[in-house]
Amino acid sequence: MKYRIDKQEQYSLLTLEEENLNSTFAPGMKSDLILMSQEGIKNFILDLSLVKYVDSSGLSAILTGHRLWKDGGSFVIAGPLQPMVSKLIEISRLETILTIIPTVSEAIDYVIMESLERELQSGDE
Repeated sequence: MKYRIDKQEQYSLLTLEEENLNSTFAPGMKSDLILMSQEGIKNFILDLSLVKYVDSSGLSAILTGHRLWKDGGSFVIAGPLQPMVSKLIEISRLETILTIIPTVSEAIDYVIMESLERELQSGDE
């Protein structure tokens, strides 16, 4: 599986450089997501803008990321989604569960703002 990872102080950005997120690549991606979560990465952005097809295994990997970061962090899908990917998310009714942001730069801003909000809320308690 080809991807680029950009680790910053407040987030990590994984850009998938494959056209298909399927049963060939999904198990490896799940493992990588688990490892990155264990490294203490607080906020994670998954750039799917180059992905043209996602099958059920790929969707499972995405949901694994969502589950790993839902408590105490952010998991965001970024990039203009290809029609087949967007359709699968819509058919699965996951657009209400997943945070999908149209561009990577907007996703970065979103994650940073959410992180600041969490810090402010924890300071109020």
